[in-house]
Amino acid sequence: MNAPARLSEGGLIDRSRPIHFTFNGTRYSAFQGDTLASALLANGVRLIARSFKYHRPRGLIGAGGEDPCGLVQLEDGPFSTPNLRATEIEVYDGLSARSVNAWPSVGFDIGVINNLLSSVFVAGFYYKTFMHPQSFWMRYYEPLIRRLAGMGRAPDAADPEAYDHRHTQTDLLIAGAGPAGLTAALVAAEAGLSVMLIDEGPRPGGQLLDSGAEIDGQPAQDWLAARLAAVEAHENITLLKRSTVFGLYDQNLAAAVERVSDHLPPQARRGAIRQRLWWIRARHVLIAAGAHERPLVFDGNDRPGVMLASAVHSYLKRFAVRAGRQAVLFANNDNAWHQALDCARAGLNVTHIADIRRDPDPALLERAQALGIAVLSGHAVHTTHGGRALNAVELAPIDENGIIDGQNRQRIACDVLMMSGGWNPAVHLFSQAQGKLAYDEARACFVPDRIDRPVSAIGAASGYFTLGELLPQAVQAAEGIARDLGHAPAPAAIPETGGDMQEGAGTAIRPLWQVDYNDGKRHKAFVDLQNDVTADDIALAAREGYTSVEHVKRYTTTGMGTDQGRTSNVNALALLAAQTGRSIPETGTTTFRPPYAPVTFGALAGRAVGRLVSPLRRTALDGWHERAGAVFENVGPWRRPYCYPRPGETEGEAVTRECLAVRRAAGLIDASTLGKIEVHGPDAGEFLNRVYVNAFRKLGLNRCRYGMMCREDGHLFDDGVVTRLAEDRYYLTTTTGNAAAVFAWLEDWLQSEWPDLKVYVTSVTEAWSTLTLTGTKARGILARLCPESDLSNDAFPHMSMREGEIAGTRARIFRISFTGEISYEINIPWHEAEKVWNAILSAGADDGLTPYGTEAMHVLRAEKGYIIIGQDTDGEQTPADMGYGRMVSKKKHFIGSTAMFRGDNLRTDRRHLVGLAVADENPAPLQEGGQISPGADTAKPVKAIGHVTSSYFSPHLNRPIALALVAGGQSRMDETVYIHTLEGVRPARIVRPVFYDEEGKRLHD
Repeated sequence: MNAPARLSEGGLIDRSRPIHFTFNGTRYSAFQGDTLASALLANGVRLIARSFKYHRPRGLIGAGGEDPCGLVQLEDGPFSTPNLRATEIEVYDGLSARSVNAWPSVGFDIGVINNLLSSVFVAGFYYKTFMHPQSFWMRYYEPLIRRLAGMGRAPDAADPEAYDHRHTQTDLLIAGAGPAGLTAALVAAEAGLSVMLIDEGPRPGGQLLDSGAEIDGQPAQDWLAARLAAVEAHENITLLKRSTVFGLYDQNLAAAVERVSDHLPPQARRGAIRQRLWWIRARHVLIAAGAHERPLVFDGNDRPGVMLASAVHSYLKRFAVRAGRQAVLFANNDNAWHQALDCARAGLNVTHIADIRRDPDPALLERAQALGIAVLSGHAVHTTHGGRALNAVELAPIDENGIIDGQNRQRIACDVLMMSGGWNPAVHLFSQAQGKLAYDEARACFVPDRIDRPVSAIGAASGYFTLGELLPQAVQAAEGIARDLGHAPAPAAIPETGGDMQEGAGTAIRPLWQVDYNDGKRHKAFVDLQNDVTADDIALAAREGYTSVEHVKRYTTTGMGTDQGRTSNVNALALLAAQTGRSIPETGTTTFRPPYAPVTFGALAGRAVGRLVSPLRRTALDGWHERAGAVFENVGPWRRPYCYPRPGETEGEAVTRECLAVRRAAGLIDASTLGKIEVHGPDAGEFLNRVYVNAFRKLGLNRCRYGMMCREDGHLFDDGVVTRLAEDRYYLTTTTGNAAAVFAWLEDWLQSEWPDLKVYVTSVTEAWSTLTLTGTKARGILARLCPESDLSNDAFPHMSMREGEIAGTRARIFRISFTGEISYEINIPWHEAEKVWNAILSAGADDGLTPYGTEAMHVLRAEKGYIIIGQDTDGEQTPADMGYGRMVSKKKHFIGSTAMFRGDNLRTDRRHLVGLAVADENPAPLQEGGQISPGADTAKPVKAIGHVTSSYFSPHLNRPIALALVAGGQSRMDETVYIHTLEGVRPARIVRPVFYDEEGKRLHD
């Protein structure tokens, strides 16, 4: 195969399986096991991409998820995915990729003109440039910014791939399967814990994949193979490869994405799951995610060929690829020496080592000299040379203050510069879990410190970089976790380590945050190589008053790329600290938020696409409604009949007929969509007492009570009727659209706030169909179906429940009304719904019983002044605002009780529910949402004092009616206000929000 940079032997690739791929239209060769990055390097491709702002040439910096530069667009058409890292793409036969953010090509990019204008495009130039004239914003500025935003392009076609979600629980979740993660997993599993071990790559092992160390007297790779075999065979361990834990949320809920078939060609994964999103609840989370090597900040540090030392080492050892023909190392720590020396032994021509320290380890000096490497201690890189790729560096002495001597430079030819500024533990997940970090001066990095939940870090993620440090730590951590979770682990043997790659690795370091030129000239020393943020940008932000690291991040866009600041954040905050005269710990870190790594929208959506985005739910009577010619509407997640037009009848006429039928005779509605929840247990009454604003502990058996729920702020959340079925069992209903939210709300309080209460909550919405029979003739119709039952007011009063039999079906019958008429909510098992529905219709045929839909229901309830939470409220109303103040108990504590009686919730000018009597002759209803003002003046601006919430034409009253929220409405009775609509201004008089049977007599007649 014609791959000039590929070694003839070595690496972890499968040389028996050659494959071909294309990049930017050119065909190249690779081996199974290559990444796109390693394959491109093997073929001598150095120029991969262009930077975001200046369109400068960019090559590979890293070898994994830390790389900020090598972004590509993978595949074409519907399978295309933008902004993937070449370092993480496993090459497959036929793969096609291209550079992003470059036009017409990555080799000749017109956008490079931005580089010539870099003095203009400084930190915050967006804020400074697109200000004036204001008229340009919508016409020119915004379209321009949107056109320039982003790098790759999302495909236009629908995604044909399949995605999946899975939920699971485990005792111990370990993020990272390097030496620490593998060791901890086996120790914990042997102690009896269930373990989930998750690793980003196709090959677990972390640093052991290219390490020259020895463990227990054998090469690290042999020890790793044995450990992996043990992990995969252990019944207590679930190992997920090609998976990333990207979020750690409350109560140890972790989110991970598994790339199930991304490593296969698109045509080979048709019908298979592409990615799976895991939701994992863990009793303990152990972070073993390793660390990221830190780049150095100096002039020209972004040229293709300037790479992290660990990346050059990884490409050589894992993929048998030389990153260049001649290499120079620029470092400030011992670990980088070990990497460079191992590369030199493996076939890379390392000619020079420049170390800012004046006294590097004598043993390392001796090894370097034995390999013929020239060592320049107390030296740094002054600048680099080359166009689209590095061809030389200039080295110069550097003093103890980081100031480089620009007068005594020597030029060294090279095509790869290995750089290393130390290591940053991957603390992202620890910080997402609200853990606190501490700055370790000796290691020059932030390490996990304090946390108030069962989350911990081991290995390089905790600042222990060598095998001699991290393996004992992993054993001890796993044993401690096992004991904390109630297991008694047997003492585990601590592996013994050796090999020259481990001596002092990562600890002997002298921090260097920036090469200081002190010459008054501008130097392009990049901090964030994806977003083109320089050290000068950080300094400018500090001079302009942005001294908070969070502000600097947003003002300069540092760390806001796809790499989430892995290579830039610590350098940036250290530079900010220097600019503001503070220490690094005082400056602090930015907030780490999920996702830790980019996640596809497909994985987040899972199977909730197309019709499954919001599945339309149908009641058991849906087929009957359709056969009856119903016009449907969607109410929350449900399909419900809006009305039942007869032949030649309009929808409006149908609604009028249905409303009058209920008032004059009887109506029947399918109310099965009401949320239904059973609450049972010895503390059920106490629980409901805390949830509702009114009392329920002393509610009588088979009695019903209307209740309201509030949030902690004292504002209404939901309402419904609660019925006591037994001493320890209650049955409550919720609004249709809020059923799931109320159920989750109840569970949240039980699990999080009141776990001591012995209460169980069960959703039974789908178990029962609810058929509501209402109207003046409802009692007589029901009596025909229940001839043995006494339905008189004395025997079966309003707000009570009884069990009985209807049409041979056992039923719960609730005397509850949402129309103001005598009503019976008949609950029967869902599979009996159509039989009972037809029986009721047959029994009421001679009385004019009429099915009615949701619109008639709304008209009837509005005539009576009954509210719907979410329509007649806007999230800021208390029960008192809605006219239910007397219902609120002052003798007990409930959710929101404290806030409800605070000053703001007691103001007399709050928006109250009122009725509106239309004052003109126009029969059309007021426009819902119409703004209400105290005067008819339409001159802008008009002061709004409220808005219309519900508005209908009442067939029974023969006039429009409306409900509204009006500031101080309860004290404005009989006042005339004006409703502003698109058609004009209409007057209305504020009245009580009850238009029909104000005394409530018809509920009993």
